[in-house]
Amino acid sequence: MLIASVLFKRIGMMFILMLLGMFMFRAGKITEKGSKDMGNILIYIVIPAVVIKSCLADYSRERLLMFAWSFLLAAASLILAMVVSALVFKKSPIENFGTSFSNAGFMSIPLVEAVLGSEAVFYAAPLVGLMNILQWTYGVYVITKDKSTVSPKKVLLNPVLLAMALGIIIFILPVELSEMVTGSLDMIGAANAPLAMLCLGSYLAQTRLSEMFTDKTVYLSCLMRLVVIPLLTIILMTPFPASVTAKLAVLMGASAPVGINVAVFAQIHGKDYPQSVKSIVLSTVFSIATMPAVIGLAGYLWGY
Repeated sequence: MLIASVLFKRIGMMFILMLLGMFMFRAGKITEKGSKDMGNILIYIVIPAVVIKSCLADYSRERLLMFAWSFLLAAASLILAMVVSALVFKKSPIENFGTSFSNAGFMSIPLVEAVLGSEAVFYAAPLVGLMNILQWTYGVYVITKDKSTVSPKKVLLNPVLLAMALGIIIFILPVELSEMVTGSLDMIGAANAPLAMLCLGSYLAQTRLSEMFTDKTVYLSCLMRLVVIPLLTIILMTPFPASVTAKLAVLMGASAPVGINVAVFAQIHGKDYPQSVKSIVLSTVFSIATMPAVIGLAGYLWGY
């Protein structure tokens, strides 16, 4: 259960950073525009840098095979989450989107790096890449019910997807990058967890706590996102012959709280933005207990 203990400490540290973001927003030191700018920095610079950095390892057929397995596991776990969400939240598009897609990019990647090591991010990348594709297609349709809002161009130009493709090319060829480039990637990647949690904290500051803790739909979304879907994902993954590290890297993303993008898309398309923020914040609060429990259970079952 050591992995659960380490994960609990890391989530606790991230939660402290989130509270700092909340206090900074309420003190007027971070504005709503500022929080959006931080989100853009994360999406367009920091997370792509982390993904590319994870691919800077010596090529081996075994490692490439485990990447392929992690891709299949990521696809299976996402399909599972979307099916469960669609069945439970047929008439609630915000909850359907939020429960389908976790905060894998902002939250699970720094946790994977901290708990399993930087090389394990290589196995977490497929989940983040596939999730971005599905959010810009299936996710947008779930929220809008309008096929014309789906943009293939935005999918293909998604920064995380491009970073994953570049990282795989660097890994397979392989391309040797200069110390200046790798050092820059290290410095940028180090900003991932602090920026993500400060951004989440600014969302927390914009939420009325009284409303957040009295909404039954939000509690149901948290139950599905943090408990039911992760447990079903463990059952789904167990028979696969992938390495335990690859399985845990994908599972950390699959058991992460509701993703920030549900609020981004709800705001863009004029939907219930405050409702999405409640799901994000409450699931993030609960994840400090659920993620260590889920990952600890999986580690025990898989002999990690």
